[in-house]
Amino acid sequence: MVLGNTRAAQISRKTNETDINVSVELDGSGRFDISTGVGFFDHMLEQLSRHSLIDMTVKTKGDLHIDDHHTVEDTGIAIGQAIAKALGDRRGIMRYASLDLAMDETLTRAALDVSGRPFLVWNVEFPTQKIGTFDTELVREFFQALAQNAGITLHVTNHYGVNSHHIAETCFKAVARTLRAAIEPDPRQPNAIPSTKGTLNG
Repeated sequence: MVLGNTRAAQISRKTNETDINVSVELDGSGRFDISTGVGFFDHMLEQLSRHSLIDMTVKTKGDLHIDDHHTVEDTGIAIGQAIAKALGDRRGIMRYASLDLAMDETLTRAALDVSGRPFLVWNVEFPTQKIGTFDTELVREFFQALAQNAGITLHVTNHYGVNSHHIAETCFKAVARTLRAAIEPDPRQPNAIPSTKGTLNG
């Protein structure tokens, strides 16, 4: 449900694999309350919230006795659905944003279009298969789920980097910063849908 007239929403999603509750406030200050049972993933979601300025509560219980895959992917689905609901008809947003984000030896670019048309282009390779116990391939799975369910065209490219933790973190931070910029209200056309089609939902 959308909460009042603010750009906020809640999503509950329960399957045989995960039980997830997510709330987002797009015009927040980057406050977060994250608990998925996967420590590194929690850390990345905290970066997503903090640098997008989206207040975010995420409570996930997943089948971690199998692996982290369902927990990460389904959390991405729920966060994406919450963002899409909070955006409504996407009226008055900037829509597009791109950014190169540096962290130590690593540089990653994110570009996105809050278009209502989901697509992910992923040009990121990790030098290791694990960050601690976390499978690095799940970073892509998260962003695929997020883009698909938020209705975002998202391109992520890692230009260079040698540390898998840094590469993952720059992906989350770069997406966060571009998402923040793209969903910001456009002061020159606060009531217009930024498309000649007249819609950004399909």
